[in-house]
Amino acid sequence: MDFIKQPMEIENRSMEIIAPHLVGLGLDEVETKVYSRMIHAAGDVGYAPIIRLSDGVIEKAMEALRGGADIYTDVEMVRTGINKRKLASFGGAAHCLVSDPKIAAEAKKAGITRSMAAMRSFGKALTGSIVAIGNAPTALFEVLRLIEEEGIRPACIVGIPVGFVGAADSKAALAANGKVPFITVEGTKG
Repeated sequence: MDFIKQPMEIENRSMEIIAPHLVGLGLDEVETKVYSRMIHAAGDVGYAPIIRLSDGVIEKAMEALRGGADIYTDVEMVRTGINKRKLASFGGAAHCLVSDPKIAAEAKKAGITRSMAAMRSFGKALTGSIVAIGNAPTALFEVLRLIEEEGIRPACIVGIPVGFVGAADSKAALAANGKVPFITVEGTKG
């Protein structure tokens, strides 16, 4: 069986396959890289027309990262996908508390999801950070509540929860919020 075995060659070929699906979207070079990475990670060129970026979000996220911002995630799968060595080189760290027994107990007591309880426990630490939600719409709804009711202001939110219950609504609420820069996708895909 003959197939590509070199990592960079695989990545380059993937980007060649993705490129035609970005034509006509009016993306600049940096936006093209973000779209390409998102599509590559999902393995689905159908993401191209549903990705949404608020104005200036990439620059604001890069500035926050270079300034040592931490990243707070809703699930370990998202935290695992972060290049923690590169993040640490800027002074930041990745955090996820969804598996913490204290968070599980708090969630049970409050009758909410563990992801919600984790975001609630991060609280004011979310200000100036990057929030990355890749699974739980409830976590994104909780961050939006914290923005509205407690005045937290993440540097940006990557809000891409998946699913049929609350995912599309939470992402629409993020896009409509207008107080925090964001990256999201429309609909149920995450």
